[in-house]
Amino acid sequence: MVKSRRNIYRKNFSLIIIFLILITIILVIAFITAYSLTGKYVENEFASKKIEVYEQTINPYEDFFQNKIPEITSYQGFLDSTSAARYATSVFFNYNFVRKIEFYDIRIGSPPAGRKRLGISVRSVYEFQPRGAKILGKKKYIPAGGTDFIDMAGKLNDFINSSDTVSVPTQSEVFRTFYDVKPDKISYLNVPRRQDVKLYKELFHTRNGTFYKHNMLTFLLDPAYLRIRNPHPELYQEITLQPVVYDPLTIEADKRVTEVALPGAFSNYKLYFISDKTHLDAEINRRFMPIGGVALLIYAFILLTGWLIYRNLSVNLKLFKLQYDFINNFTHEFKTPVSVIKIAGSNLRGENVMSERQLKHYGKILDEEADKLNELMNRLLSFTQLENRSIATKKEGIDIESFVKGYVETFRLKYHDFHINTELNGINFFYADPVMLGSIFQNLMENAYKYSHPQKKELDIKVWHERKTIFFSFADKGIGVPKSELNNIFRKFYRLENQYNQNGSVGLGLAFCKELVNFMDGDITVKSKVNQGSEFIVNLPYQT
Repeated sequence: MVKSRRNIYRKNFSLIIIFLILITIILVIAFITAYSLTGKYVENEFASKKIEVYEQTINPYEDFFQNKIPEITSYQGFLDSTSAARYATSVFFNYNFVRKIEFYDIRIGSPPAGRKRLGISVRSVYEFQPRGAKILGKKKYIPAGGTDFIDMAGKLNDFINSSDTVSVPTQSEVFRTFYDVKPDKISYLNVPRRQDVKLYKELFHTRNGTFYKHNMLTFLLDPAYLRIRNPHPELYQEITLQPVVYDPLTIEADKRVTEVALPGAFSNYKLYFISDKTHLDAEINRRFMPIGGVALLIYAFILLTGWLIYRNLSVNLKLFKLQYDFINNFTHEFKTPVSVIKIAGSNLRGENVMSERQLKHYGKILDEEADKLNELMNRLLSFTQLENRSIATKKEGIDIESFVKGYVETFRLKYHDFHINTELNGINFFYADPVMLGSIFQNLMENAYKYSHPQKKELDIKVWHERKTIFFSFADKGIGVPKSELNNIFRKFYRLENQYNQNGSVGLGLAFCKELVNFMDGDITVKSKVNQGSEFIVNLPYQT
């Protein structure tokens, strides 16, 4: 028999180790790369997401500046203290950062004698606060620090003087002329219509004492009342409002800091963002976990795929080996009797005259070798029938003592050095198929003799029953079966590699026993230790 090349398995094992190391290295590299990219992504978000915080914090101010303040123009200069108070109340209710409003009731008339500038004066000034209102002055009284009105009056005069009354002023012109934005303060004049500008321009050429009403409001703001919104607490632990000039002398190494300046009347302040490094590390870990989980799943999938491929290749390799061994051994089993038959036939056909004794001898040889071939063919046929469940059992009453004694005597005659001991514990009679049971005895006793050392050709046969089960034990003192092979010995065509198994076996004996026992609704188990022996226990339904 050609021996299988064991180095195939060593090479496969080496490839498996290399494969496992390779994909593990790839997994580690993937983890490191993914963690690094996640860290950079979080750092970038820490620097960029501040715009979202800025927008949500400054949105109320933008709405106030772009929508609420221009509402004054809709009054076209006819605001009085009552309507101005109502307007102020709506501002205080919706915009908490507005802490005070000064309302200027303005009159626009002809230039005073000897002057080229329109007579723009204050008739009265009112101050509104969230808890009430008080009058600051009337007529031409300008409160302390009233440069706001003077600056706005000058810009209004220049606008009227240079306006063409045909085109509508652009947004840029409106912002330059009718807005005055300073830190914590916004002043606003209502924007006149084109026909109003035309009337104002005529005042430069008339002295009829005509006056036109106009309004100006100054809003005093306090950034401390801005509501700081933080939609990303996972990035920013603390967000504070600080002066633009704020710059701490030292920043702790484990802190991350970024900032963004506020617009318009709050331009002297900035949003200051602070987070601990451990806080950002926790966010990095949180975002990395799903990525790591996916990488582990892919790793597990690759491992599973590799294992399935290896298992299939291993099964195919073992199947090929079994088939190769089967063909090799079966060919040898057929070749031996065929060769003997051919030699005997050649001698019988020879020219030399043979005696009657010689003829009987050659006839006996032909008969024995034909029986061997017939036994091999019958075993294969029976095995196939058992697998296909195409054989019927013929249960008969069996006298256990006579049945066991018959096989013991047969093997003692066949093998003179085979020592067989029997022990029957209260079993006399039961129903079973004697042919199938005989095949089980035949195979297990043959194996016990075949796989034992020359000095230890011993077999102990025990029979006993427990309730509705009968047990047959076959214990030898042979070479034993390695623990790793116990699950394989009942497989078809499987043969152990040992010195007693080089010729004369096709790997069907134990597989055939297993099929027979299963067909008889029983079971067969084995206990074995290398160089100490094996015990096969067959259990069958006990019917009397």
